[in-house]
Amino acid sequence: MTLRPMLFVAGLAALASPAAAQQEANSVSQSEIPAPPVAEQRPHSFTMHGVTVEDPYFWLKDQSYPVIDDEDVLDYVRAENAYYEAVMAPHQALSETIFEEMKGRIPQEDASVPVRDGAWEYWYAYDEGLEYRKWYRRPVGGGPDELLLDENVLAEGQEHFDLGALDVSPDGRLFAYSTDTDGSERYVMRVRDIAAGEDLGDEIPETNGGVVWAADSGSFVYTPVNENWRTQVAMHHILGSDPADDREIHREEDQRYQLGIDETQSERFLLISSGDNVTNEVRLVPRDDLSAEPILVSPRIENRQYSVEERDGTLYILTNDDHVNFRLVTAPVETPGDWTELRAGSDDFYLTGMTTFEDFYVVEGREQGLDQLEIWRYGGDEPTRVPFPEASYSAGLGPVAEFDVDAIRVDYESMVTPSTDYSYDIATGTLETLKVQRIPSGYDAGQYTTERLMIEARDGTMVPVSLVYRRDTEIGPDTPMHLYAYGAYGYAIPPNFSTRQLSLIDRGFIYAIAHIRGGDDLGYQWYLDGKLEQRTNTFNDFVDVARGLTARGYSSPGRIAISGRSAGGELMGAVLNQAPELWGAVVAGVPFVDVLNTMLDESLPLTPGEWPEWGNPITDPEAFTYIRSYSPYDNIEAKDYPPTLITAGLNDPRVTYWEPAKFAARLRAMRTDDDLTLLRTEMGAGHSGQSGRFQSLREYAEEMAFMLWQLGVEE
Repeated sequence: MTLRPMLFVAGLAALASPAAAQQEANSVSQSEIPAPPVAEQRPHSFTMHGVTVEDPYFWLKDQSYPVIDDEDVLDYVRAENAYYEAVMAPHQALSETIFEEMKGRIPQEDASVPVRDGAWEYWYAYDEGLEYRKWYRRPVGGGPDELLLDENVLAEGQEHFDLGALDVSPDGRLFAYSTDTDGSERYVMRVRDIAAGEDLGDEIPETNGGVVWAADSGSFVYTPVNENWRTQVAMHHILGSDPADDREIHREEDQRYQLGIDETQSERFLLISSGDNVTNEVRLVPRDDLSAEPILVSPRIENRQYSVEERDGTLYILTNDDHVNFRLVTAPVETPGDWTELRAGSDDFYLTGMTTFEDFYVVEGREQGLDQLEIWRYGGDEPTRVPFPEASYSAGLGPVAEFDVDAIRVDYESMVTPSTDYSYDIATGTLETLKVQRIPSGYDAGQYTTERLMIEARDGTMVPVSLVYRRDTEIGPDTPMHLYAYGAYGYAIPPNFSTRQLSLIDRGFIYAIAHIRGGDDLGYQWYLDGKLEQRTNTFNDFVDVARGLTARGYSSPGRIAISGRSAGGELMGAVLNQAPELWGAVVAGVPFVDVLNTMLDESLPLTPGEWPEWGNPITDPEAFTYIRSYSPYDNIEAKDYPPTLITAGLNDPRVTYWEPAKFAARLRAMRTDDDLTLLRTEMGAGHSGQSGRFQSLREYAEEMAFMLWQLGVEE
């Protein structure tokens, strides 16, 4: 592939008033850079349900995947990376400045609040300058610190590193841990003797990273991943034995469902859950007898979910069987399908979680979109709510390892309040501050303000929006804005505190989170109203929020930078097609943009389990038509588009690298303006990008530099 030098001027079409000054700044900032790569269009088509679909960039999917060794593909990805580096080179100083700002907000030396578990308390700490954690423990009541694991040693020489699990055996002598060194999320499981500081001979590759120990500490349960990166079986490994001889505890035969393992808070039972995004069933296995036949709590029913806890022979089950916002039921362990209602479902209170303890249980939920924590005494009629001081915030139950406790941990933050760890005393109802997030470079919450607005979407639905900005920011049509959302799988985006966003906010940006349908911000129905045949509500909400914000004078078309990752990247692609005139810059992170092709390929890791979220276009002609109507890759047209930065991970098993690659290739070929299409692929990473607490910030710094440049806010 030949690259020709040319003068390339970017960012002109997407800028609003004062457009002329911004266009001039963008033009002057450009230097001679290579021409963008041109991906060859190779004829490829398929016909389904009587419709023929042309896919000229099909070849960018390496046909030997998950092995990626097609040199044509790799050459194209490398050429895109070289082009990205060349285009961004004049803005490297800005990117480095932002990186140093972000880094300066992270304590060089830091530690988590210790969590008590039996005779020990456990925590992790960061040393100055190091990217990864060190894990420690010490005896309860005092004693020397004991280093369990140094992630920095494991990460040495690796381009990527992720610790999937670190789980100490019940007798406190061993721990199982899992590592991923290429971003593929295929973890190697190992076991370490704490006293000796050495690994045992047990080594199990190709797992999903999770582990649950047997009560006697002589064995554990794990879930391997198959060639399609699916977890279909729970395996029992006895220490010292050959993993090839591991015993199968339970196998899921349906490719649509995957297995997950956990344990009850009481530590009595192993939980084996099999399900997809909307349907599941749970089995119990006593941890003191992992050879016992798994007990099925209740057989799966389509579109019914439930989760299980246990206390003193009684199961506590959270389920959406007869109310969309879930209800709480109980059942004896001996007859787990015999459900008795403990708390009815509510239109006003959305039950999101429940955890049992010896003397009480904790219910997590949302009321009017705001997190709530309720403490219930067994047999009691009224709960105690944990009080929170702000009108908009994010809160939840923190880590509590033990079952018999008199206090719980509470995690709290808001868009202006740094993350805070509390201890909540059950008897007195008081909150004790354990730790407040430190920002070494300085932070004064009084300089910032936050708002929560309701903006009407085109169908009349009121959509919440959370805003944060400096009090001295002049709000008006010229104000730059960063608008973010996700909108899928029922994942809410809470109004959290973000030290990263301060680099934009302190430069005069408004940071806004659109709580659009597809998430469960306002209850489970909010999620249902943004999926399957109502999927386009998610995209419409985002566009309508942007228009509503500009109508209220917070910004104006072309002054809004938008971003989203994964399914949020799909959102970016959809709104890029729907309303390109609104956006001054678009950052689509590992975007799920080739929706139709991916949902048609049941060999891909997640596809069968994703059909309840998007629809099955293989068997359902209406789903095929609907997905094709919004799939971002399939709806790129010959028109002007705003400057767009797209990211990918070569080893990403969730959104395969070719989705962003194909999207970038088609977008560049079809756009009718001279604005930028950039593709950056991490060659040694996966869905989460670069690892390391500092190194991972470089990606965000580059993306923010891109936004600042395109909106004319460069320093």
